Amino acid sequence: MTPKESRNERLAQHLIRHLERRNMSAYYCPTAKEAVSKVVELIPDGSSVTWGGSMTLRDMGIPAALHARNSLDVTDRDLAASRDEAQEIYRKAFTADYYLSSANAISEDGVIVNIDGTGNRVAAITFGPKHVIFVIGLNKVAQTAEAALARARSTASPINAARFDIKTPCHTDGVCHNCNSPECVCNHIHFLRNSPGKRHTVILVGESWGY
Repeated sequence: MTPKESRNERLAQHLIRHLERRNMSAYYCPTAKEAVSKVVELIPDGSSVTWGGSMTLRDMGIPAALHARNSLDVTDRDLAASRDEAQEIYRKAFTADYYLSSANAISEDGVIVNIDGTGNRVAAITFGPKHVIFVIGLNKVAQTAEAALARARSTASPINAARFDIKTPCHTDGVCHNCNSPECVCNHIHFLRNSPGKRHTVILVGESWGY
């Protein structure tokens, strides 16, 4: 085991203890391949499943793995033919058995931070789907909840603004301006501190994924 792998293992176990105190189930997968297998393992046959916008999920191949399971009722927002159809998929997510997401950041004591432009992702994380599974690379870990918010606003949001090619100040210079732009991607800020009914599961990945 390399020094980095050793540190990641210790950090993941530290996070798992804190997440479990927050009434969440948590697992550590050193590699993306193991994380994809864990996601597939956690979702029973016959379940309905969908996900929010996440480069982590897409780049790791999780949607493809779920589509490959013919025993699941998969709703894929990326297959929407129009904006109106996508909006219907956002609403359908509230009745899903399983909703998948990543996170913009997570604090060392287990607070999960997400920022949204439209709010559909943080809404589903908060209420609706029976189960929520997060897949989070250890590159998203910040020391405190305040640092996690700073990471979300100063790192994830400017990159997402560039990805969507939207006209925000952070797209111009890569710096968060706490803006009120009509195209702002930071309209909804969500802190998950505890999981009522143990509804949330976190899969930590010992690699860098997403923004």
